[in-house]
Amino acid sequence: MWLAVRVHWDGFWRNPRQWLAGLWWYVQGKRVRGRSRIEPLIGASSRAYELLLARESVDPLPADAGPPICAIIDTMLGCEQLAATLQSLESAGFAARVAIGTKPAAQDDASLVWLRHPVELPGYLAAAGIAWICPVRCGDRFAPGTGLHYAAAAALGRAEVVYSDDDLIGSDGLRSDPYFKPRWNSELFRHHDYVGGSAAWRWEPVADEFAGGLDRALVAAVERAEGRVHHIPQVLHHRRARPKPRPLSRTTPSVQPQRVSIIVPTRDQPDLLRTCLAGVDQVAWDDVELVIIDNGSTEPATLALLDRYSAKGAKVLRDDGPFNFSRLNNLATQAATGSMLCLLNNDVEMLGDDWLAWLVAAAQRDDVGAAGALLLYPDRTIQHAGVVLGVGGGAAHAHRGLDPTAEGYFRRHQYPQFVSAVTGACLVVARERFMAVGGLDEDAFPVAFNDVDLCLKLNARGWRSFYEPRACLIHHESKSRGLDRDRVNRMRFAGELAALKHRWRTAETIDPAHHHRLSRYSDQFVLAV
Repeated sequence: MWLAVRVHWDGFWRNPRQWLAGLWWYVQGKRVRGRSRIEPLIGASSRAYELLLARESVDPLPADAGPPICAIIDTMLGCEQLAATLQSLESAGFAARVAIGTKPAAQDDASLVWLRHPVELPGYLAAAGIAWICPVRCGDRFAPGTGLHYAAAAALGRAEVVYSDDDLIGSDGLRSDPYFKPRWNSELFRHHDYVGGSAAWRWEPVADEFAGGLDRALVAAVERAEGRVHHIPQVLHHRRARPKPRPLSRTTPSVQPQRVSIIVPTRDQPDLLRTCLAGVDQVAWDDVELVIIDNGSTEPATLALLDRYSAKGAKVLRDDGPFNFSRLNNLATQAATGSMLCLLNNDVEMLGDDWLAWLVAAAQRDDVGAAGALLLYPDRTIQHAGVVLGVGGGAAHAHRGLDPTAEGYFRRHQYPQFVSAVTGACLVVARERFMAVGGLDEDAFPVAFNDVDLCLKLNARGWRSFYEPRACLIHHESKSRGLDRDRVNRMRFAGELAALKHRWRTAETIDPAHHHRLSRYSDQFVLAV
């Protein structure tokens, strides 16, 4: 009880006005709106994980009915806190235990086999009839039943690698900083090792890789698994430390030359449009077709700007009907001739000239449908870093409001990765794939969630959505059409949200990039308390 009060107290002091507004909405019966204001505050409390652990129930352990797994303790960097690791092994349920490194003179555990180097592992494991291993650093600790959980997952027969969530543990035994991980995401793993140190895997397919060490062998095991990687959404490892993040390559990608049609819907706001088009003029791409579709502009400055770009070779189309983002883009697509389409809002401002190359490089992959950029607000905080399903019952922009240089949630906003959807404010997709799924839905999603619906239709065909943070732009969100605050817009938005929930069941969905331990009322990946 008192711990919950302290967590709410932390949330209140983080932003008193937001916390009180959430309380007011909650009392008024608007519970979703109230929780969406309070949970981001209390979930970020330093005591939130302590509260979550206090409320945690103990689940029964799986039956001991899977392949035998050997725990591997890597002491190559030292034997500090080896006793803590060994003590945790007593209840972990592994079939065997091996230490890699030089045996300390005082170490007398007869059940622990010592090998000098990982290269000796295949011989020992083969002789013992053990096909799976679970390596950890010396000093890390296992949760009770860790080996049983891994064996149960391995027994399903579809996985070559199984990984779990983890947290940090101090020498005093206090746990902190949990990493509630996404489901398997091969692109994220290329840049961010969220599997190593908390995984078990079949060693025989990579027996020749142990000469390069345990970390290299894990990477090889993941590569050869070809997607047969399973996630256990439970904290099974308590780690002393995690590896530092790998630097992200910024070398401009090699991209197949092709025409890209950049489609810009617009209505007046000539200053915004001028800034956007100036960025398009400077883009580092040889074959760009600019298609502007004007939705009833009347300001002389806007009309003059459209005439000037028409004279320069841009296709300028006119549609004076009610604003319908989906219809405008679909109409422009019919006039476009590029093999790649770039949907671009007129209130987007470019920060460099290579953003299109990064997005096209992603969108031309065989396994990718829509590719989206990192978008920042004018104050340089994050507006969009991918879309997460289920937040607020519908969908929300991940990491919104975060400083892009901040740690955030394990720097996830800083890495390319597969996501459920990306925003249509700056989205690149192959024309034939866009057409194959029927383009944007003009009837169900005239303004909101049309991009999410498009991405989910592409995902269903095997073309996944891709978030590419090396394409970074500024988005002056919704300035050209206003925000959804008046009664008519609120009613329209409610209808689109209902359609999204009905079609894609987002109210019950746990996004593959999210976790049931993370709040469904916050877009910043905070704990659900």
